[in-house]
Amino acid sequence: MHTLLLASKSPRRRQLISELGFPVKFVDISVEEHISSDIPVEQIAVQLAKTKAEGYKETLAKDEILVTADTIVVHQGSVLGKPCDAEHAVEILKSLAGDWHTVYTGVCLRDASRTSLFVESTKVLFRDLGDDEIRHYVEMGTCMDKAGAYGIQEWIGMVGVSRIEGCYYNVMGLPLSRLYQELRSLIK
Repeated sequence: MHTLLLASKSPRRRQLISELGFPVKFVDISVEEHISSDIPVEQIAVQLAKTKAEGYKETLAKDEILVTADTIVVHQGSVLGKPCDAEHAVEILKSLAGDWHTVYTGVCLRDASRTSLFVESTKVLFRDLGDDEIRHYVEMGTCMDKAGAYGIQEWIGMVGVSRIEGCYYNVMGLPLSRLYQELRSLIK
């Protein structure tokens, strides 16, 4: 059986990939996340995932697959990153309230001889959120490390997301169904 090497510090990605049924090791990489402004927004996440994979310099064994990923949130054509501070998080969530946005996760899979890239997108609709709800969530303190300033699996997602079109796990940061299919194709 192949071993997956996940190059991510995200606790959500670590938990999600562990559920796929493959042996998993967690590895560290350090890269500058720099993207050219001429890349279409739907390709930014996959380009970042590829950059992360290129930052892993160890030689992969025949039964190892490196997995890297990056998730971005796009609202009205603008990429929403992680908030700088609590007020920025409030601002981001206010912009998302009552509107659709798209979550893109780019994934790079690399084994000893091949590299495979894909991007998954999920549309998310937030209901109108009151300022008190947004501030309550931000005060919980869990939004600061998340693109778009929210976790769909957290309180704000439970009470504020009224509809999604696409993979729920993609919004959490790793499109598990597609990842599993791509891994099976790579292993054949």
